[in-house]
Amino acid sequence: MQVSPKCTELMATSNIILMMYRLKIPLFCLSFFLVIGLNPVFGKGSDIIVWKSPTCGCCNKWVDHLKENGFRVENRDLGNTAARAKFGIKDEHGSCHTARVEGYTIEGHVPAEDIKRLLRDKPEAVGLAVPGMPIGSPGMDGPEYGERVDNFDVLLIRKGNSPIVFKKY
Repeated sequence: MQVSPKCTELMATSNIILMMYRLKIPLFCLSFFLVIGLNPVFGKGSDIIVWKSPTCGCCNKWVDHLKENGFRVENRDLGNTAARAKFGIKDEHGSCHTARVEGYTIEGHVPAEDIKRLLRDKPEAVGLAVPGMPIGSPGMDGPEYGERVDNFDVLLIRKGNSPIVFKKY
């Protein structure tokens, strides 16, 4: 029996449609991982956006500190004054860079381990801040500071309340 070219074309099209239907779930999973990546699903780091000056050496060193501790960092070299105000950090708690991660604001030279604790504990808060630029904090450490290490506090900036000490250094 001979099959017409039109019928062959229809059979090929229906086979393609059937194959696409069977692949729908695997293709959805593949597209999901292509869009969001594997890390958020398997807990390997978080995306953090950092507003800073492009020429600030200590900001760049803090970004390196974050990357070394598993964060994926997007730099926005636009300065941080507008971001600080937009995300609810008062000037008295300000520093030279502002970041956002998972809905929290991070102001200044906050150690990566404290950011990880914040993300793990998920307190109701605006975020964390290390006011000023204390020597010995991540990004403000290195041979150029000699042996000097300042004591500093990481503050938990609470919504509608005064900040409390999250960790002392």
